[in-house]
Amino acid sequence: MRRIINSALRWAAICMLLASTFSYAADANVQVQMGEKNASPRALEPLTERAVLRDFRFAWTSMAQALEFNTVDPLQGPFEGDAKQSLKNTVLNQQRSGITQRYGDQNHRVEAVFYSPEGDVLELHDTAEYQLQIADAGKLVHDEHVVMHYVVLMTPGADRWVIRQLQAVPHF
Repeated sequence: MRRIINSALRWAAICMLLASTFSYAADANVQVQMGEKNASPRALEPLTERAVLRDFRFAWTSMAQALEFNTVDPLQGPFEGDAKQSLKNTVLNQQRSGITQRYGDQNHRVEAVFYSPEGDVLELHDTAEYQLQIADAGKLVHDEHVVMHYVVLMTPGADRWVIRQLQAVPHF
């Protein structure tokens, strides 16, 4: 019994090490610059801004992993509500069709435009640039540099900021 427990603990430690290494490697490809000069009716505090940047970067890393590996697991935590459901539907559709998407070399220019007086809602405008690759059954069928605009609504959760809305728009 002790051997089984030790083996399980060793396996868990290896999995955690691999997950943190993979997460860091993917996270390194997500660059985020934030401006909050237009945020109203209140400005973001420096600590809040750092937390939002960290969690925004983590959300995009998680979304990229979910779409590249066709699994909904990375969506648990950084997404809630409509954003989470929409991404889950995209992953499920990809699983059925055999399509995968890869978001590489992500650069986000994020502007905080609304931060509620209570501090419970943050609206961001994200100009995202990335290399989008689409594969069908593992074969690359599309590769392009993309510039997209997103309206993002984030709210504080128990231990992080979560994305509740992620809506592509033609321009700001």
